[in-house]
This record gives sequence, structure tokens and C-alpha cells, in this order.
Amino acid sequence: MNNNTITSPRGFLAAGMRCGIKKSGKPDLALLVCPSGAKTTAVFTTNKIVSAAVTVSKEHIKSPEICTVVVNSGNANTCTGQAGIKNAITMCAKTAYFVKREAYLERHTKYERRETKEEGRNVLVASTGIIGKQLPIKKIVAGISKAAENLSASSKAGLDFAKAIMTTDTKPKQAVRRLEISGKKITIAGAVKGAGMIAPNMATTLCFITTDAAMTKPLLARALKTAIDNSLNKLTVDGHQSTNDTAIILASGLAGNRSIVSRCPRYKKFAGALVDLCDDLVKQMALDAEGATRMFKVVVKGAATKADATRASRAIADYPLVKCAVGGGDPNWGRIICAVGSAGVKLNPNKLSCKLGDITVFKNGAPKKFDAKRASKIVSQTEHTIAVDLGAGKQSDFCYGCDLSAEYVTINADYHT
Repeated sequence: MNNNTITSPRGFLAAGMRCGIKKSGKPDLALLVCPSGAKTTAVFTTNKIVSAAVTVSKEHIKSPEICTVVVNSGNANTCTGQAGIKNAITMCAKTAYFVKREAYLERHTKYERRETKEEGRNVLVASTGIIGKQLPIKKIVAGISKAAENLSASSKAGLDFAKAIMTTDTKPKQAVRRLEISGKKITIAGAVKGAGMIAPNMATTLCFITTDAAMTKPLLARALKTAIDNSLNKLTVDGHQSTNDTAIILASGLAGNRSIVSRCPRYKKFAGALVDLCDDLVKQMALDAEGATRMFKVVVKGAATKADATRASRAIADYPLVKCAVGGGDPNWGRIICAVGSAGVKLNPNKLSCKLGDITVFKNGAPKKFDAKRASKIVSQTEHTIAVDLGAGKQSDFCYGCDLSAEYVTINADYHT
């Protein structure tokens, strides 16, 4: 049976468990470990208010190698002052200590207690959940100790990790891609969480990616940024980005391929597979967005600039009336045209056109006759595409969106209480 979790690439261990952060008793603590050390890079939220985890990880990512990532769910550790920073640093230091302890015990050698901030700099930390509450750090430290004892390269451990990072998600989200580079089998795997407070401008969620490919850190960073920009950074659920957004990729280099040191065909093959994996993850997120029943892709072409295409596609995907129409299976193209018109982009009203799936509903500034029942079936599908031509140039871009349901309001009205 194939391991299709985050532990599938060579050199990675994981664990996920309950430590008592969530009142529900659901899993809320996860560890991801590369014992040999990994070249690691990350992207973080562009929100000016950030969690203590983001602040600490931005410093620690500068380390030449990262060995471990510790994640908690149920508490964002945001707007928690210096106490929050101290707790995030404590999580890193304790994780380094407990993971190292287990490695020594496995080899049946004497373990001498040594726990320092310096060791913790090889650890990244991520948090997600309610803003404004201090972490129950004693519970978390006890949980880290137990999680370190359960580290494994098994598919069960990988699935436990994916479950433990969830908040309002209803299911774990994972993806794997396998390819060949330099005659060696390469694996890329990812786990992601995110269902609400999702909008472009970063990673839009917590995303963890592992690979056993050997490559330089600058190229790994370039590949990650390209992948995020063309996948997770194209998703909007409610137009609101989080304070905790983090996407991390770790490369163990244990596949044995000749190291990728330039933007050669081998790099392009790896980068393409990474984009494909992230696109898979973002679609899983869209279909599991808070209260969502279906997703859609907005493709805008004929724009005067790339920025106009980006702005117009997002305006459509974010427009509540469009989202409600999708939720009701209503092929109401008028709402789409209205969203485009208010997006502040250059367009030619006499050339403006719109398609729902393969049906043209509006062309050259005028409505087209179409089969409303067939159009409704398209909009009612689990996934469909809205295509708009601005008639003002040759640039294009896209954005993913999802429907807006009454369940979204219910989830967010009760989230804190």
C-alpha cells in the first residue's frame, strides 16, 4: 500500500495527537521531523498583524538546516504580546530537546539533558486557531514529549499529522507527486489546512511540504514561491487573510539525484510537479471551505495588464452575490458582469464577454440566448469555470472561489463561543 502522506518522501517522520488545547478533545498538536536535517524555505502572511509563531519562524528559517516543525491548532498565539513570543520559543526549544532525546534513546546510548535556545533555532513553529488567548504551554510541552515518542515514517503518522493541524476543516487534505530526476525516484508530498479566513496575498493557510529531492536552498525558495503564487495564492474563500499564514517546504536530499543547482530542465520538472501538487491541495481546500458545497475557477483574459486580470478575477470570486448564485446553481451572469465593472480595471464594454463552462452567456457587450437549464447544471457542478474577456488587451490570470452558504455564517457566528 502506497504511503500518500507527508512522510512518503525519504527521511521524514511525523506524529499527531491530542494535548488538550481544543475543548472538543480533537487532535491539536503535530510534529514533522527530518532527522538528517533539511534545506528549508517558507513564505508567510503579509498581514501586518502576525502570530508569535510567524515572528519566531521568520528568524529560525535563516538557519542553514531545519530539523523539525511543531504545529498546534486551536490557538493562534496572535495578539499575545511578549508572553506569546516566549511560548513560541519554548515550543521550539522543547521540541528540539524531546526529539533529540528520542533519537538518543533509540540508539540506546546515554542521554545527557541539554536544552537551549540555540538548539531550538533548528525548529520552526506554526499555530492556528482563536486569536487573543495565551497558549496552555504546560499542556503543549507535555504533548510535545508524547508526540516525540510516537514519531514514525508510517502513513498513519502522516495522516495523524494532517488531522492534528485542522481547525474548521472537515477532512484532512493531502497530496503526493512522484517523478524521476537524474534517474532517481523523487517524491513530493503535502498536507494543508484551511477552510476560512482565506484570501490571496500569501500562502492563505498552513501548508507543509516535504520532498527527498536534492537542490539548493535558493532554487527551493524560488520553486515554492512560484507554486504558491500559482495555486494557494489564487484561492479566496471570504476575502480575509489570516494572521498566521505559513507555507513551509523541507527537502531532505535523500533521493540521491544529482543536486539541482540551476534553472535547468530538471528544476523545471520539479517545479512543475510542485505547482501541480499545490493546485491539488488548493482544490481540496476550496471544496472543504466553511459551508461550501462547490467551487469555481474564474479565468480572465483580454486584460490590459496582468494586474488588471488578477484584480478582475478576484473581484468575481469574492463577490458575495456571485458566490450565492453559485450556491443556488443560478446562472446569473449579470452579477459577474457587475463585479467586473466595479473592479476598477480597464475594459471595453463593447467587447466584454462571459462564458459559464462552454456556454457563452454574454458577448461583445450584449446578452446571448442560451439554455438556462443546461447552464444551471454547469453552475451546479462540484467544479466549473467562469471565463471573462475584458476586450482591452492580451493579459490573463485566474482565481479560485467557492459558493457562500448559510452554513458559513453559522460556523463563524459560533467559532469563538
